[in-house]
Amino acid sequence: IAKLSQGLPHYAHLLGLYATRAALDSQTTTISSEHVDAAVKRAITGAQHSIRSAYDLAIRSPRKDSLFADVLLSCALAEPNELGFFAAQDVRGPMLRITGKKYEIPSFAQHLNEFCDDKLGRVLTKDGMRRRYRYRFADPLLQPFVIMRGLDAGQITPDFFD
Repeated sequence: IAKLSQGLPHYAHLLGLYATRAALDSQTTTISSEHVDAAVKRAITGAQHSIRSAYDLAIRSPRKDSLFADVLLSCALAEPNELGFFAAQDVRGPMLRITGKKYEIPSFAQHLNEFCDDKLGRVLTKDGMRRRYRYRFADPLLQPFVIMRGLDAGQITPDFFD
């Protein structure tokens, strides 16, 4: 729950509440990974409309083989600096773990740029200069939501965080 919430009290409390309710519904006082899985599903469906809409707009594509969902999830899993920014090179590791394929930066650089554009809802902000851009989520609540969607969709598993 702590890793999923990315340090945001909103998600820590929400996941804790839903996991506790799931445990109590199964008549136990011990919270298991199954209870956390149920909490993730409830947190996704109960997320703010603006967060769900921003996610859907960002990954929408007419192409079935689009990388938007994988790149956005990789951004959410990229190791940020102390200000929450990450570089394009930080996205490569999560992309490899999510897709099983080695993608170089030019393969997803356009996705990063489009995530900063109105067309895809400006889910990321960009700072710096050409070839040295740093990115971060425009809305901090979107990053944990993207990770929870990735877990729910089976793009990643809980052992990703180990």
